[in-house]
Amino acid sequence: MKTSTATAPYNQVKMHLKQGLAEGRWEPGALMPSEAELVAQFGVSRMTVNRALRELQAEGLIERVQGVGTFAAQLHKISSTLSIRDMREHVESLGRKYQLDLKLRREEAVAAKMAPRLGLKAGAAAFHSVVVHFEDDVPLQLEDRWVNPAAAPRYLEADFSNTTPTQYLLDVAPMWEASYTIEAATPSRQDARYLKIQPTEPCLIITRWTVSRGTPVTLVRLVHPGSRYLLEGHFQP
Repeated sequence: MKTSTATAPYNQVKMHLKQGLAEGRWEPGALMPSEAELVAQFGVSRMTVNRALRELQAEGLIERVQGVGTFAAQLHKISSTLSIRDMREHVESLGRKYQLDLKLRREEAVAAKMAPRLGLKAGAAAFHSVVVHFEDDVPLQLEDRWVNPAAAPRYLEADFSNTTPTQYLLDVAPMWEASYTIEAATPSRQDARYLKIQPTEPCLIITRWTVSRGTPVTLVRLVHPGSRYLLEGHFQP
């Protein structure tokens, strides 16, 4: 039986900590339970706990210091946050049917303009994948991704029948740093064909690159038809 996002083990850990923060159990700057303590308390793996903490950090609710611990975020440091969720989780949280169509996945020589963001030299071997994410049989997002083989050496072998490229990479190379750009533009002809839209339809295009422990992991271009996608932010002082 499939586990829903709401009852998934990582989400139980996350909600426990989030509720404690909301109730003031840990004052801003206070040291929170360690990963080992949470593993023992919930009977889950360290990877599960790491995912919960990673999402809380992305939401600006905690701060993690390598080799020291996890701390409740200082309120004056919490600012407007942009959360880009795993597409499978996003679709299933709405009670919709999710599908992934893998269009391409292979090793290719990386172009000069992309190589620096992957920590590679122009022409070096990198992994390239193109995926279309569906919501109720409607294409919702085109994902054109390049991956640094040093960060995820088995990416070409990953099984995407029960996970997504995003979640796979977060599991094997936990994100420590991310940068992104957002623009409104029309899709390429291939983008339009994969998304089943007209080439003139406005799209929201997000380009994101991530780093794990100082190693560049991935550079991904996400194309969303403007009529099918809403980008939301959240601010809490």
